[in-house]
Amino acid sequence: MYTMYFDGASRRNPGPASYGGVIYDPKGDELDTFAACIGKATNNIAEYCGLLAGLHRCEKLNIKKLKVFGDSNLVIKQVKGEWKVKNDKLRAVYRQVKEVEPFFTLISYEHVYRNHNKRADGLANLVLDTAMSQ
Repeated sequence: MYTMYFDGASRRNPGPASYGGVIYDPKGDELDTFAACIGKATNNIAEYCGLLAGLHRCEKLNIKKLKVFGDSNLVIKQVKGEWKVKNDKLRAVYRQVKEVEPFFTLISYEHVYRNHNKRADGLANLVLDTAMSQ
């Protein structure tokens, strides 16, 4: 099964924000990465944008079975339906995530601690650091 790790970053929360992620093939080899700055946003918005961008990337790669990992307990619990999405801005991105889910024949979400999400975290921070230094 393919796996995808995502992360978001925000300086000053809200502040300059970005996301990053990595997709691994079933053998565990890195298949693709993604990262982008999203302007001023909260860390939670950045996390959701990372998840959404990763799902769209997997869709373009025609990956149908996916295990998703993220270090945002809030995002993971909300997309699994364990927690309600009360914030209007989060709800807007949450809905977009739910709209892309039917593309996948199998999708699951798991929370991981930050030390198991270093590659996605590094990508999110690299793109943010680069944008802020220009």
